[in-house]
Amino acid sequence: MLLPQMNNSINRLQKFRTDTYDAIGLAKDATFELIDAVLTTRNAYSLADFSLSPLFRRQWSSVYEALQDCRPNRQKLMQRYIEEIPKDKDELLYVTVAIDHTLSPRVDSPTLKDRGYHHSPSAVKKVNKGHSYSTIAWIPEEQGSWALPLRHERITSFETPISKAAWQLKQVKRSLKQPVLALLDSEYGNASWVNQTGDVEADCLIRIRSNCCLWAEPGEYSGWGRPRKHGEKFKLNQQSTWWSASETVKVQDPKLGEIRVRQWSQLHFRNSPSVSMNLLLVERLDLNKKGLLQKPLWLVFIGKEMPPLEKLWSKYLRRFAVDHWYRFIKQRLHWTLPALSTPHQGERWSDLMPLMTWQLWLAKDIVKESRLPWALIPV
Repeated sequence: MLLPQMNNSINRLQKFRTDTYDAIGLAKDATFELIDAVLTTRNAYSLADFSLSPLFRRQWSSVYEALQDCRPNRQKLMQRYIEEIPKDKDELLYVTVAIDHTLSPRVDSPTLKDRGYHHSPSAVKKVNKGHSYSTIAWIPEEQGSWALPLRHERITSFETPISKAAWQLKQVKRSLKQPVLALLDSEYGNASWVNQTGDVEADCLIRIRSNCCLWAEPGEYSGWGRPRKHGEKFKLNQQSTWWSASETVKVQDPKLGEIRVRQWSQLHFRNSPSVSMNLLLVERLDLNKKGLLQKPLWLVFIGKEMPPLEKLWSKYLRRFAVDHWYRFIKQRLHWTLPALSTPHQGERWSDLMPLMTWQLWLAKDIVKESRLPWALIPV
C-alpha cells in the first residue's frame, strides 16, 4: 500500500507529464519515449543507442524523426515549470534564479550553420567552436546541487550572452508574481546588463571583478555648467580610494568560519549613472579553514529593498548550482553527445534537457536512492 505522501508525488508527476505532453507539438509519443530512454540509459555512444532501450518501442530512425518533427513550446513549458514553484504567503521571500551560459562544442562540424567561437572553461582551450546556450534556472533549495531550468535557449550570432539573459529574465518575471532574486557571475557585472534590465522588476546579486571601478553619487548641483554624473571614484583593487563602509557585519559560518561583510551604498557603473547599487565585500577572517572564498568576494546588489547583509551574501553561493546542472546534462543526460545536422534540431534536443530535469526532480521522492559502492565511502 502506498503512503499518502508518495501517492501525491506520483499523481503530481503524472499530471506534469500529461501537461507537458500537450506542449511538445508533433511526434509526442516518440519524443516522450526518447526522454524515458535517455533517463534510463547510463552509457550511450550515439543518439541511435537510445533506440535500444526497452522503453523506446520504435525503430532506431524514429529517434532522429522525433527531433525533426517535434516543436516544444518553450513559453508553455516555462509556464508549466513555474506552476511547480511553491506560492509562499510571505511576499518578502524571493524566488531565487541563477543565470549563466555554456558551450555545446561542435569542433568537427565546419558546415553547421551559425557556428561560432565561444568561451570554454577548459584549461586547455579557452575558446572553442560550437553553439552557446543561455540558461535561467530556479534554485529550489538552500543547500544541495539542484537547479531546475525555466528556459534553456541557444544564443544566436545576432545576440550576446547579456542580451539573451536579459530577455530570459523578462520572460520569467512576467509569469512570476513573487519577488525574484537573480544571481549572476562577473561576466554580467557591468553597465550593459544594468541598462538592458532597467525595466525588469527583479533584484540582482552580481559578482564583479576585483579590478572594477565604481563611482559615487555626484552630490548637489553647483549651478555652473552641465550637472556632474559621477562623484568620487571607488577602485576595488586600490584601498586608498575606499571610504568608510555604511554597514559592517560579522557572521559565523559552520563551513567557512568567521565572515566579515562590508557594504557601501549609492554607487554606480560609469555607463549607467542612473542606476544606484549597493557594493558588498565578503572576506573570510578564518583562513585556516578549507572551502570557498579564499579570496575576497565583491558583489553588487541592484534592487529596491536589500535583504539583511548576514543573509544576502550567502545567497550568491547558490549560483553554482547552475554549473552543476551543466555538468549533469553533459555527462548524464548526454546533451553534447549527438552531432545533429541543423541548429533547429539541436535546439529541440536542448529543449528536452529542462523537461527531463524537472521529471527527475518530481520523481526524487518516489524512487529509492541506490548509491554505487564507491559512493558510500566517507570523504
